Amino acid sequence: MNIRLVPFDHPDAVKLNDEVQAEYHERYGDGGDATVLDPSDFRPPNGVYLIAYDESDRPVATGGWRSQDKNDEGNENGDAELKRMYVIRELRGRGLARRMLAALEEDARAAGRVRMVLETGTEQPEAIALYSSSGYEPCTKFGYYRFHESSRCFAKPL
Repeated sequence: MNIRLVPFDHPDAVKLNDEVQAEYHERYGDGGDATVLDPSDFRPPNGVYLIAYDESDRPVATGGWRSQDKNDEGNENGDAELKRMYVIRELRGRGLARRMLAALEEDARAAGRVRMVLETGTEQPEAIALYSSSGYEPCTKFGYYRFHESSRCFAKPL
């Protein structure tokens, strides 16, 4: 797996984002994630967006983080919010998400962020298992979905 920094609006990022949105719709029936994201959110040093490519140069996994500081949606100073973690279906279960997560944590730590936070949902038990086994613990809900019953928020000190 070759992990590369790319803009959030890179064609491969758009393609994989469309796939993850379709999966969110399948799981939740709500049209996908309504969180507003801007490509500038993922520009270093305030964030990063990564794509993993296989040996054929096919994009197979994504993930990003964006800086968040204390705000009215429940974030705290020094937060790095994890966004758009995704692995294509045919390559799941091979450790790609764990490797992407480690790369994102390392990058956020190097950028001076002190806590990685994320929001997922009850219909994504695989994601909850990944984050829990990677040292993330439930935290106070934050972000767009903080009032949704199916929302689950996690945090990990960096």
